[in-house]
Amino acid sequence: MECQEEKPIIYTMENKPIVTCAGDQGLFTSLYTSLAQQLPREPMEWRRTYGRAPKMIHLEANFVQFKEELLPKEGNKALLTFPFLHIYWTDCCDTEAYKSSVKEDMMRWHNSLRAHSSPDWVIIVVETNDTKKKNKTNILPRSSIVDKIRSDFCNKQNDRCVVLSDPLKDSSRSQESWNSLLLKLRTLLLMSFTKNLGHFEDDMRTLREKRTQPGWSFCEYFMVQEELAFVFEMLQQFEDALVQYDELDALFTQYVLNFGAGDTANWLGSFCAPVQNWSGLLLRRPIDMEKRDGIQRGEASLLDLRSYLFSRQCTLLIFLQRPWEVTQRALELLHNCVQELRLLEVSVLEGALDCWVFLSCLEVLHRIEGCCDQAQLAANCSHTVGLWAYATDKLKSLGELCGLVSEKGPTSEDLNRTVDLLAGLGDERPETVHSLQSPYKKLKEALSSVEAFERHYLELSHAAMEMYTAIGRLRSARLVGKSLAEFYMRKGEPENAETFLREALKSYVSEGWSLPVTHTRKQIAECQKLLGKTEDYLQTSALLAGDVNLTTEERKHFCQEILTFAAKSGEESHKVTLSMSVFAQLLRLQFHPATASVHSGAKLQVELTLRSLMPKSVHIQQVAASIHFDVDHGGTHGRSKGAQRQTHPGTVEFNQGNSSGGHPSSSSAGPALELDEMHDRSPSDNSLNSAGVVCKNTHLLLRLHESNSPTDTPNCLSPPVTMTEGAQMLKVQDTTLEPGDNSIIFTAPSDQPGTYTLRQLCATVGQVQFVLPHIYPSVQYEVYSQEPQLTVEPLSEPLLAGLPQLVKFTLLTGHYTVKKGVALQLSNTDTMPILPSTSCIARISNPAAELVGESVLSIQSSEKVTSISLPPTPPYHTLEFQLEVLCIIPSGSDRAANERLTNGEVRHRPRSYSHPDTPMTAIDQRMSIDCPWSIYSTLLALTFYIPFKTKHSLLSADNRKYIQVCVQNVSDVNFMLAEVNLTEKQHASLELQSLNTKTQQLLCSKHSVFCLWEVRWKDDLPSCLQCVFSANFSLLNQESSAFKPFHYQFQLERVTTLYSVKAEILPPAGEQHCRSGFLCGLEVCITRLTEPAEETDTDGPRTIKLMYEVADSSSNWAVCGKSSGLVSMPLKANATHKVQIEVMPLFAGHLPFPKIKVSKYLPHTAAVAIQPDPDSCVENDSLSLLDKTLDDQADTASIRSRGSVHSVGSGDQQQKGVAMPRLEPFCPGQVFNHSYAQQVLVLPTTDDHIMEVNAT
Repeated sequence: MECQEEKPIIYTMENKPIVTCAGDQGLFTSLYTSLAQQLPREPMEWRRTYGRAPKMIHLEANFVQFKEELLPKEGNKALLTFPFLHIYWTDCCDTEAYKSSVKEDMMRWHNSLRAHSSPDWVIIVVETNDTKKKNKTNILPRSSIVDKIRSDFCNKQNDRCVVLSDPLKDSSRSQESWNSLLLKLRTLLLMSFTKNLGHFEDDMRTLREKRTQPGWSFCEYFMVQEELAFVFEMLQQFEDALVQYDELDALFTQYVLNFGAGDTANWLGSFCAPVQNWSGLLLRRPIDMEKRDGIQRGEASLLDLRSYLFSRQCTLLIFLQRPWEVTQRALELLHNCVQELRLLEVSVLEGALDCWVFLSCLEVLHRIEGCCDQAQLAANCSHTVGLWAYATDKLKSLGELCGLVSEKGPTSEDLNRTVDLLAGLGDERPETVHSLQSPYKKLKEALSSVEAFERHYLELSHAAMEMYTAIGRLRSARLVGKSLAEFYMRKGEPENAETFLREALKSYVSEGWSLPVTHTRKQIAECQKLLGKTEDYLQTSALLAGDVNLTTEERKHFCQEILTFAAKSGEESHKVTLSMSVFAQLLRLQFHPATASVHSGAKLQVELTLRSLMPKSVHIQQVAASIHFDVDHGGTHGRSKGAQRQTHPGTVEFNQGNSSGGHPSSSSAGPALELDEMHDRSPSDNSLNSAGVVCKNTHLLLRLHESNSPTDTPNCLSPPVTMTEGAQMLKVQDTTLEPGDNSIIFTAPSDQPGTYTLRQLCATVGQVQFVLPHIYPSVQYEVYSQEPQLTVEPLSEPLLAGLPQLVKFTLLTGHYTVKKGVALQLSNTDTMPILPSTSCIARISNPAAELVGESVLSIQSSEKVTSISLPPTPPYHTLEFQLEVLCIIPSGSDRAANERLTNGEVRHRPRSYSHPDTPMTAIDQRMSIDCPWSIYSTLLALTFYIPFKTKHSLLSADNRKYIQVCVQNVSDVNFMLAEVNLTEKQHASLELQSLNTKTQQLLCSKHSVFCLWEVRWKDDLPSCLQCVFSANFSLLNQESSAFKPFHYQFQLERVTTLYSVKAEILPPAGEQHCRSGFLCGLEVCITRLTEPAEETDTDGPRTIKLMYEVADSSSNWAVCGKSSGLVSMPLKANATHKVQIEVMPLFAGHLPFPKIKVSKYLPHTAAVAIQPDPDSCVENDSLSLLDKTLDDQADTASIRSRGSVHSVGSGDQQQKGVAMPRLEPFCPGQVFNHSYAQQVLVLPTTDDHIMEVNAT
């Protein structure tokens, strides 16, 4: 127990707020244990000033015996030694004892507190049963003693006197008393703590605001604010304690930065003293009292202040369980300290800072390892790897400084420097004396010998690289590896350095760091030269010779290295193959001619544009391009390959981002795809079975990115490339490449037909070959051997039938030579004759479409064949001529027997059909042509279009008959019609009188012309007429000789008028005219005009049943009652039947008569297969009727004609052959309706209306 004697304050987190105890010390001693245990059990809400968030804290106390020396003196601001609460303990219950001794002692205690302005006190009166029994005669009630104490000392603060009842008993009353006492103590202690801490913060803030005044000392302020941090740490408020140290850190840093900017402070002079000790951070103690005392005395150096400040921050961060923040802050501290020493211009021995940084890094790492297990360290190596790398770098600097890296070892001067550095470390600290892996021992051992240094340096370097690789920071790992390579180079071990330099170069190239790429390549070149790797050295030299980051002299030096090796004779060296991309860039490839497609034997030139990357002129012995030849069977033997031949670009531009164009961008993911088409053809007939795409550089695209071989890019060291020996090559001898763009022209082979693909490019300079292994995009040209092709096409669209039309014949000779006497044999047809011509000119043009000659064709025609003699024509030329043909318009007459073409094939008559794209009717005319270069005949088809559509109709006027022909022009041109005529072929007595007055008529596009003839006969009118319409036509404004005939045949059947229908509308009785809304009478008279031409069976009926229907589609009339019915008409001339029907006009005016329709009715009693009578026109045309006789339906509702075939009964009955009643309409002209266009006057209904008119 700490109440017996005073002990010195130790600044640790175990400090507690001081509470003094006066009065009965034996009583307090008996209650101390319970009080000390129960006080911190319940948390209290601590409400702080300045709006800071409240916190829940557990209050503990350091109970000490009251002494007046413990009371704070004037000006003493130490919080750790400040008594926050004073307690007076008493169990007095005797009035005499209270008056004689207790009151007097209590008065002295109270006066002493008042004299030192200590208002935080409390009097605790302990009540026990034992005390009552001892003083039973002289005691007063406990309340009387408490009241006396309160009246004597607590007049205005009655809560400062607390009663504790039976504290040593286990009862509810005792527990309740304890809870009340503990709550009171916590409350008073927290109030005192808050008040005094607030005063301390105000004083500290006032002191900080005086920092601009002369004489202000940062060290004094540091001790004050650290006192506040200690208090927070004492309350286990580590976050608030850390904030105090961070504020001190920031304040000191700002002063250092201001000093660097010229704003000096007097107190900074003590921190500018030369550094005498660089022993590193000390994190194994909670508080480094040695450095704290130095700060308090103002004798600490910059490194001492920073070390002590960081050690306190580290301790608090570990208490907060944030060890990884320690590593982050440590790395920032180490870098900042180096800069602050430079800003303050502090004198430091060379290498001392490296020692301090190295020791500090290892000290932080050991401190973290002490509070974390191996699994946590491995999972969070991203936080510690920076310290490993920094320690590695500083150890390397120390090794270079002390001569431990050179090949010869350290000199005497280096040894003296090492002794001075080790002397500045001082003695090893007691905390690490027994540790075998302490930072002090590691540094001392590393600087002791070359072998020990190398072992420690390699250990740290590999550890850092492994950590960087594990967390995916390959760039940082390769940077450490590059530093390791420099170490090996200094040691004279280039074989170990090259691997690390290659890895670093890979990283720089992928990220596009041009200057580090150049620097690293120079180091690699040095390694390769020392190792004797000639081919790799030349490759790297070529890269450096074309690197614009180097000076011109350096580039010329590396270029001369290549030329020197190339100039060696074959006995002294072997040939070396390098990548073309390090030597020159392929910019453009251009074909002449630009089509990149020529026939076999033609001249083809290929022009390459190369950009030399070398800084000086280079003489090239040979530039060669390998060619892959693919035999194109389709182009050699195909019949139509020329029209379908693939076109290749005449000029190919190479993007600088792909492998053919030099330096790619750093972001390129790899080589570009090289795709080629693949065809699978049948060996029998060379037909295409399948087609596909194949990738030609799969080995480059699918290789591992993390392989040991570097990427195949010009910016990185490339693997050896070779020139594939091809069967054919493009070669140019002895040329000079100047710096910049150069043009090289090759003559390409074109002997064999097929596809030629440029695969590789090679430039030979003595013993060195620069090879471009893949030319991409793919560059191809085609050499074709084409079969002769004959095409026939219209000279203008569309071809019109009936008029002479020009047809263009085009012959592509291909590899065939047309000699004198060669002729084309064309089959003649009567539907499309070839018109003779004496001035048919043939034009001959070369492949460039230039006219080279003209000749008059010799055309000879026979009955079946037309022979056309062709002029002599060289191969791969075009022969063109035009012939005039005429397609006869079919008239619809009987077709002749099928003819045969010249090849023996049956030639079918052309049939007209409707074309979906034009209203004109199309006719396909086929032609057979025998060519001398082929054993097969060529079948060609031409499509002609008939410009006319012709329709006919029969018109009747009672017994008189008229025939009307309509000619419609459906083409887009205008015609002139002449000599229009109509004849009948079978009846000579029949006369067709023309009613057309004009001999010639204009027939415009999309218009029609109507022609009319009256039919006259002597005896009887034939029932069937065979008519032929003929006319001559020509294009508008043509000569009379240009007219061509046109015929149209048609047949008219049942032209005789059988029945005459007359109608009359009778007004209502007493009325002269019909009125709307009144019933009128409609009288229909049906008369038979002729007798049947054929005799009927005597047993059969001599009557025929007719059905009439009255309907008004225009809604002018309302048919009342029966609107249809059946009449029985005798089959004899002049037989008449009248029908009365009531109708009602719905409107006034001249109304047309209702429509009257007469049809022939076939009853259901007739046979299923009835022979048509002479009057019938359409068979199986019926009406939907009820399955019963309609003779008895005089009063049925009106029956409407449907105009289509409908039978009564189900479909099953029809399938079984059950006869159903049906209607058969008459043919046009068999029934003549006299009232078809007749009108009747209908008056409106009489009605009187009153109309009001206002006149103003």
